[in-house]
Parts: sequence; structure tokens; C-alpha cells
Amino acid sequence: MEHQVFVPAPAARIGAALADQTRVARAVPGLQQDAGAEPITGRLKLRVGGHSVTYRGTARVTAREDGTYAVVGDAAEARGTGAVKLALTLRLADAEGGCTVTAEGTADATGRISELPAETVAAAATRLLGRFLESLAAGAGADADAGARPKPPAGAPHTSVFDTEVPPSALAPDADEDLDSDTGTDADADADTGIVTASTDRPSGDFAETGEPPAEAAHARRTMIGRSAEEVDHAPPRGRYAPVPAPQTVTATSALRWAAPAAALAVASAIVVSKALRKRR
Repeated sequence: MEHQVFVPAPAARIGAALADQTRVARAVPGLQQDAGAEPITGRLKLRVGGHSVTYRGTARVTAREDGTYAVVGDAAEARGTGAVKLALTLRLADAEGGCTVTAEGTADATGRISELPAETVAAAATRLLGRFLESLAAGAGADADAGARPKPPAGAPHTSVFDTEVPPSALAPDADEDLDSDTGTDADADADTGIVTASTDRPSGDFAETGEPPAEAAHARRTMIGRSAEEVDHAPPRGRYAPVPAPQTVTATSALRWAAPAAALAVASAIVVSKALRKRR
């Protein structure tokens, strides 16, 4: 088996990703990792043509002294007696705009996958290898971008959003005093210059002093809202929230109440008439 894939990432970056077993496991498409086991251990569903075969096993990538990477895998069918053994060698070579990854090795399989055409199995294997390398390059690029972000100096203080000073509210009690003091200062200055300004003194019957809104405000509130809270509490709901009256069932009790005596009277009359006719005969 020999297959070559172009990856849009430098060879050094791909080599660093291959040396990290955790990043390799994240790049395998469809791998369901087993908790508490080695990184590249779990279940993998392989689609070959119109068939799907699920394998459970483990794999490992090891860097060699000559710059290549050895991939060794061993898996068994999750439902069946078949097994697969994989031994590959990955060679990285820089190219324009990225690098080329050449995969050479052998794969021995038994079980369901051995009954399928060899061309179909080879196409599924090369497709899986291509998707794995593309995902590995994408993850390596994302890690490189995250590492290239500028970091704050070690001695720089950390500013939290909770440490930011909050400006005083305009509705605070002190705001009125500041406004009155500022207004008095401005009034004195305007008096010296001959400028007449409007007075900001509140009337004696102000709503803030009495605690109750004037009649105009209450009327405006009722007009805007439509109904007051008391009317809403005691009035029945309207519109689509109005209660639906129960359907009135029509019974024949009253009709049967008069029909029974009338029938009895008719039967008694018939009996009397028949007896009278018999006596005359």
C-alpha cells in the first residue's frame, strides 16, 4: 500500500502534531475514545462501499531517527470475529504551500472486510487517511495561531470588570443636592452678568414630597395601560384568555315527563272504550 497526500501546512508543524498522541486521537475522524485508556484507543466505524464495520482497538504513532513516523494499529470487529492489523510509515516532505505526506505499509484483515472487493477497501482506507491528515493540519494550524497571540507581561496587573469604577446614578439622593448647588452657583453668575435663567425650584405640592402622584399622572397611567391593577385583578379575563363556557347539554327529561302520563291515559281510554263496545253487543 502506498498513498501520497498534500497537506497545506509545513512539515515541521505536521511532525509536531504527529508526535502528540492526544492531537493524533482528535484528528482521527469518527473515533470514540475509551475513558481512562491510551489516547488512540476506542471504537471506529469504517464505511466500505455500502457496508459499515465497527472496530475496537488501539494505535500508536512513533517518531523515528530518520525523520519518518511509524503507525502501528491493531483492532477487532465489535460484532464479529474479524480483525485488522496495520503497519504504516509516514514520510514528510516540504512542498510549495505545505508539505506532502507519503504513506507506505501493509494491512492484514480478516472477517467481513476481507469479503469485500480490494479496490473498495483501498479507496476507503485512502479516504480515511486523507481526512485524518487534513484534520491534523487544521488542528495544528489552530494551535499555532493560539500560540502566536500576544500574551500580557508577567508583571502586568490583571484588571477585572468588577474592579472598574461605576459612575454614580442620576437617581441617587446626592444628585439632587449637587444639582441644587450647581444651579445656585450658575444663578449667581448669571445675576452678575445680567442673564435671566429659569428657576429650578420645585413646587410645594410636588409628587416627590407628598409621595402620591397628581390626578393627571394617574389618569395618564390609566389611559396608557388601559386598566388599573385593581380592575385587572377583579375583572374577568378578556379576549383569547376569557373562560370558555361549558356546552349546554339538551336532555329529553322534560319531554319524557309528559309523554309517560299521556301514553297511560291513551291506553286506559282504549280499554274503557273496548269494554263499552263489548257490553253493547
